[in-house]
Amino acid sequence: MRQIALINHGCAKNLIDSELMLGKLAANGYKITLDETKADIVIINTCSFIHDAEKESVASIFNMINAGKKVIIAGCLPQKHKKELQELIPEALAFVGTSDIDKIVDVIKKVTKTKETRYEVNEKPDYIYPEDVQRQQITMGASSYIKIADGCDFNCGYCIIPQLRGKYHSRTIENIVKEAKALAKKGVSEIVLIAQDTTSYGKDIYGKPSLKELLIELNKIENLSWIRIMYTYPSLLDDELLMAINSLEKVVKYIDVPLQHVSQNMLEAMNRPVMDNKKLIKKIRKLIPNVAIRTTFIVGYPTETEEDFQELYNFIKEMKIDKLGVFEFSKEKNTKAAKLKPQITAKVKRQRRKQLMELQQNVSLEKNKKLIGKKIECIVEAINDKGNIVARTYKDAPEVDGLIYIDTTTPVNPGDIITCKVTGAVEYDLTGTI
Repeated sequence: MRQIALINHGCAKNLIDSELMLGKLAANGYKITLDETKADIVIINTCSFIHDAEKESVASIFNMINAGKKVIIAGCLPQKHKKELQELIPEALAFVGTSDIDKIVDVIKKVTKTKETRYEVNEKPDYIYPEDVQRQQITMGASSYIKIADGCDFNCGYCIIPQLRGKYHSRTIENIVKEAKALAKKGVSEIVLIAQDTTSYGKDIYGKPSLKELLIELNKIENLSWIRIMYTYPSLLDDELLMAINSLEKVVKYIDVPLQHVSQNMLEAMNRPVMDNKKLIKKIRKLIPNVAIRTTFIVGYPTETEEDFQELYNFIKEMKIDKLGVFEFSKEKNTKAAKLKPQITAKVKRQRRKQLMELQQNVSLEKNKKLIGKKIECIVEAINDKGNIVARTYKDAPEVDGLIYIDTTTPVNPGDIITCKVTGAVEYDLTGTI
């Protein structure tokens, strides 16, 4: 039996797709390895959200081809470029689209029996979560992601996700709760709910957004400690949902709401909700005391003026968001933004991002320093070589936010929820003790 390896690129949503493919292969008797040097066949699950992610995926493909591996290209890259990619990389054994990952076993069977290239890329992607597949997790730690929906019905000017993933499809509350219980049974302490937009959850199957109802059911799982929500949509963060987040004890007081910009001109150009984002931030803070807010912004979007940028700069300076990421606009074909004029130069985009990140460093350091001497709830990630605990506070999501390094002789295990006293702070990380 041939050994199969998988290389994953991109976001946590892609990671789950990779784990589903591995689960399907394992259930059909295939040997799985995460060491591509030992594999005959390498599946590369690609990302194509922005140009840099695409370059990384392409580099990975050619590295494996040059190493003499039989390569299957899956995910966003074949979905975006379709037959064009097959012409560009004829060496690949197969191409599998975003909504065709459930066909991976059939693809492997066919490419091992014949030299003919397999092409399984749906022209119109329509992602339905394969509920009959047990995920084979690549990483297993204190936290685990759960995909509650996929696809997107919004049409943001810069984004190709609807073209890559299709319409919004929610999973049922029952299936999500079942998966969360299974993860908790394996020792996972924190589940992180993800989708292209978590606040639209349930609208397609229950007739209305139903994230609150899902949280109520997840909150009942006994051996689960934390529930974290990512990728909320600003106009759907209503009072009812925010109050539920505040009242449910296992739901972490953390709101991830990508605003993308604050200037009315830019929000209109981006086809985003034109709303008072200051008012939204103040409302979140009022309804959820001690909340940590995370957001992302795009700089250098076509037509962004110096005045638009200055408005964004002043917003960040005034509102002092806890966690913040800044992306330079990436021009993607077949998007509204690709046709907008004037496009902003790479130099200006770099400068604007640098200004915002330097500002946010100061904001973050100021906020972190205020935590010194205070006690805060943390989740243990690992024990490092020096015997120190590597953990995250409730204010920090896995992989995207900061860490707290705890010096203690108290025995702990990964996944434990502990209360520690903050003893030191730098821009993004903390130190502490129990």
